[in-house]
Amino acid sequence: MFSAQNTPATAHTMPQRQFQRVSVNMPGRLMLANHEEYPCTASDMSPGDVVMSCVGTPSPAERVIAYLDHLGRIEGHVLQLTHDGFIMSINATDRKREKLAAQLTWLANRHELGLAEDRRHDRLAPRITRAELTLPDGMRYPCRLVDLSLSGAALDIDVRPPIGTPVSLNHLRGRVVRHFAEGVAVEFASVQTRESLRGFF
Repeated sequence: MFSAQNTPATAHTMPQRQFQRVSVNMPGRLMLANHEEYPCTASDMSPGDVVMSCVGTPSPAERVIAYLDHLGRIEGHVLQLTHDGFIMSINATDRKREKLAAQLTWLANRHELGLAEDRRHDRLAPRITRAELTLPDGMRYPCRLVDLSLSGAALDIDVRPPIGTPVSLNHLRGRVVRHFAEGVAVEFASVQTRESLRGFF
């Protein structure tokens, strides 16, 4: 699905359209160079670039960072402005690009394979995205909320505790249920209410 369209190039000279895009509908948050954040949605994506719609408008060639559901953190530069957003490059190592290609293939095939969304509750839009994850040994690690619902959260974090590890996200107990490119997904020990999650709003 993601084979090169033209003659292959090295990572340093790879053209932005080396990969074919697939249609996705992936919400997330965009951070501009001035650190302002806006809700965004990725509509078409490849391991090399992504088409975004967003109420925040970056400048041409501006460096931007996006935190997308299922995929986590991506960064790059604005290649082109569109009527409702922009197209951004994806800066990544060869290894990360291969992982991204595999994730996009899974997302593109999910409906054909009859796989249900592994989400039981609506997504929430936290105002405060910085948090802290505590492991059973008491070690604490700063993290960033990529996605939040009443039943769990996806975190951009440097550590990868084994699946099943009990953890605490700020004051909320849960366990690690999935790894993805930039972090982990945590399922809360019990379904929360909006009131119990007020610390993120």
